[in-house]
Amino acid sequence: MAGVNVKSEIKPLKKVLLHRPGRELLNLTPNTLEELLFDDIPFLKVAQEEHDAFAQILRDNGVEVVYLEKLMAEVLDQNPELREKFLKQFIEEAGIRTERYQKIIYDYLNDNYPDNYDLVLKTMEGINLTELHTDKSNSLVDLVSDSSKMVVAPMPNLYFTRDPFAMIGNGVSINRMYSVTRNRETIYGEYIFTYHPEFKDVPEYYSRYNTFHIEGGDILNINDKVLAIGISQRTEPDAIDAIAKNIFEDSTSPIETILAFNIPNSRAFMHLDTVFTQIDVDKFTVHPGILGPLTVFEITPDGQGGIHVKEINDTLEDILEKYVGHPVELIPCGGGDRIAAEREQWNDGSNTLCIAPGTIVVYERNDVTNAVLKEKGLKVLEMPSAELSRGRGGPRCMSMPIWRED
Repeated sequence: MAGVNVKSEIKPLKKVLLHRPGRELLNLTPNTLEELLFDDIPFLKVAQEEHDAFAQILRDNGVEVVYLEKLMAEVLDQNPELREKFLKQFIEEAGIRTERYQKIIYDYLNDNYPDNYDLVLKTMEGINLTELHTDKSNSLVDLVSDSSKMVVAPMPNLYFTRDPFAMIGNGVSINRMYSVTRNRETIYGEYIFTYHPEFKDVPEYYSRYNTFHIEGGDILNINDKVLAIGISQRTEPDAIDAIAKNIFEDSTSPIETILAFNIPNSRAFMHLDTVFTQIDVDKFTVHPGILGPLTVFEITPDGQGGIHVKEINDTLEDILEKYVGHPVELIPCGGGDRIAAEREQWNDGSNTLCIAPGTIVVYERNDVTNAVLKEKGLKVLEMPSAELSRGRGGPRCMSMPIWRED
């Protein structure tokens, strides 16, 4: 299966991209948590066990699991001349501006990590000043710097593979991320979608070099004709305008309508997929806080290479019903209990990964929501989540579907 094919949120999942959390989590410290978007420090060993259990649930259900770090290493193995280019770009994007440090870090990575897979993991992990063994007498900054200082920051959010890119039909959006710490994550996507033999011919609907932010958690494939995108803290209207034009211009894309959902700007509603997620042909999980009147912008091509935008004010249920084409049932997170909803929303109770109509992967900790889903006749596959949930993202956030059966 070369290329990508994702025209729904619920069709049988055949191939998915994950990143197994690695040593980057060991470089989280209490004073860097906020800038690195964590609320607490996960225990790596247990986080990896939980993630492996997640991957195993997927494999047991007929899904091929591929890993971001492995695809990136394959690109470097198949194109040895790219190693130098990638390293120099990585160092530049890590904010290393002085030639002296660029050279020290380049030599350190190039010499100590001859194996490309180890090199890729190291770029994700970050680099501590003490690793560089620089001659301290050379510069004042080395003498006064704290030896626990990260010269190159880690990328602890990488196990949320949903956000750096998004598959839209047979194309991809390589996103410009909202926060500085996550913007570097998309470098791997750039190389994979430019050079990997399986992915290099995929049409690109958005570039990581664009000015405006957009993240994968805000992008939902309602069906082959309708795409939903959240206007959120992390996705800007200008980005939606740009991606809409590119999608409509691509003759291979069947999408006719893009719905831009204006969602509240808060941590609980970080992305559209924390607000509602499709889990069956006619069922969605939903955050109770979004059930009031909603503003949605319907974007369609104007026939002249531009776009036409129409404002719709309606309930989520009516809007979804219209575009899905039949009645839908909205199942509130926490079963409608406000306290349970807020608690389970915090632990991504409505951030489920649907792997076939009515079959979903969830965090086992959201037992109130999960009991409601089982009552509704859904097949609920529960994964352990004590440590992974500290990064505030659920099974949907941790997975990037590459191929769903039509």
